[in-house]
Amino acid sequence: MKAAVWFRKSLVILVSVLTFGLVTPSDLAWLAEADSLKDTKKGLMDEEGLAYLSSQKPTEPEEEFDREEFLSDIFNKAEENAFMKFGDKINPKIGDEFKMVILPKMEEAITEMAAQFPDEKLQQLTITEQPSAGRAEKIFHIYDSNSGRDIIRFHVRQENPPLDGYWFNFHYHTYHDSFASHYDIGKIYWDKNTPPEWTSKQRLS
Repeated sequence: MKAAVWFRKSLVILVSVLTFGLVTPSDLAWLAEADSLKDTKKGLMDEEGLAYLSSQKPTEPEEEFDREEFLSDIFNKAEENAFMKFGDKINPKIGDEFKMVILPKMEEAITEMAAQFPDEKLQQLTITEQPSAGRAEKIFHIYDSNSGRDIIRFHVRQENPPLDGYWFNFHYHTYHDSFASHYDIGKIYWDKNTPPEWTSKQRLS
């Protein structure tokens, strides 16, 4: 920087001598200042250009929501929850009939529910991970992960009509009527004897 200033001063003196005063030092100072402003302006333009190019970097596109894939994942988790609820004692006896008769109707009910939501709302829904044990009815609930509000509840109830043995009644409730109505999916016969509790495990001998 100091060398450049010294050089410019020397140049002013030299030009004044060679031109016999026709070009004054003030003229040369003005030219030097204009040249300096030109360099500064060029530097600023270069910086602005780099900033603009940096801002124009392509952004990664958001991953598109796949409704079918989302529902397939829900169906898989629904099946997992059901077999978790049946446990080792109930599953061997009713598992196959459940997959053939009850599960498709569950999936149909979930599909109908999903049709009521646009993609941005549907992707906020999730399924509970643990069915209830003992004699409680809950298989799984689907709820809004933002609000925590249930949307649809799938349950199974043990019934014992007189002289008819025990049955498993599969049904669901929805938020439309605050879960008051009972929508039947189907029944599976158990036996004359009382069924084991839900999620019961076989004892190792």
